[in-house]
Amino acid sequence: MPVIEYRCPNCGSGMNFDGNTGMLSCPSCGRQDNIEQIPDPLKKQVFKENEIKSYHCTSCGADLVTDADTSATTCSFCGAAVVLSDRLSGELAPAMVIPFAITKETAKEAFKKWCKNGLLTPSGFMTADRIKEITGIYVPFWLYELHNRIEVHGRATKVRSYTQGDYHYTETQHYEIYRKIRLNYVNLPIDASKKMDDKLMDKLEPFPYNQLKDFKTPYLAGYIAEKYSYTDEELYPRAKEKTQPYIESYIASTVSGYTSVSYTDKQIDTTLKNADYVLLPVWMVYYDFNRTEYTFAMNGQTGKVVGRPPISKAKVAGWFAGVSAVSFLSIKVVAWMMGGGFL
Repeated sequence: MPVIEYRCPNCGSGMNFDGNTGMLSCPSCGRQDNIEQIPDPLKKQVFKENEIKSYHCTSCGADLVTDADTSATTCSFCGAAVVLSDRLSGELAPAMVIPFAITKETAKEAFKKWCKNGLLTPSGFMTADRIKEITGIYVPFWLYELHNRIEVHGRATKVRSYTQGDYHYTETQHYEIYRKIRLNYVNLPIDASKKMDDKLMDKLEPFPYNQLKDFKTPYLAGYIAEKYSYTDEELYPRAKEKTQPYIESYIASTVSGYTSVSYTDKQIDTTLKNADYVLLPVWMVYYDFNRTEYTFAMNGQTGKVVGRPPISKAKVAGWFAGVSAVSFLSIKVVAWMMGGGFL
């Protein structure tokens, strides 16, 4: 049933999105097309829920087998880049997308460089020659706009100590504090894929939201794309929870200068103003080391790498030994300075 595949008008080869140029590119003849000038096929098609039962590759005719969350993939038989159009229409249509700016080869080299910076990782891991797979995925996110109305009541003190003559005084002043604050957060990202590790996705931030573009299917050509697993309403509690540390930090900044502060009442009223469904670029790196697979993620725009590499016990022991030796030497130097000679 309907899939979208971009064929080169010159040679007929499958075209992919090129993160270096931002164009739809043909790997065979080198033709490049401006995505903004390509008609959007989704606007010409109307899909009904559960209407699509199977997918066929338009290049080789093979059946495409994917899970329910995949909206773009490659054909397992011929490698053609295809977009599953029914999974990107109606309520499943993203509003915007940040395209990949880092190619697969660049991502590999950046990951290898990142591995070599691991001071406590095993030497074998630092060679970065065990990449099992690296996959470009457009991960579904909701970008929230949250408005917060905050009222805070509390008590504060300022303590001052001073000496006059033979007497030492401590003066304590007491204050009633009140703060009325308006805090608005825009482009607050929450990943909407049940497959992705939330903590891993959070650590990939920030994404360059000035690179957001109106969604067009050619951006997906050559990459895997997922559709959202959770609606914006379902993830709204997590979005509110994510802002709490920032709200608390801002409140604290408005009552600085006091010796002590205690809150008697704190009201935070959060309103959801908007939530946009967007696709953000992520390179997923799967790395084999010592018969264990490690998963890392890379921001497809900035190159930031996150993940937990293995730790060398020998290097950790050596590091602690070095710290202990430095500490012992420092103690000896201090003792020498105080005693007038080396102990």
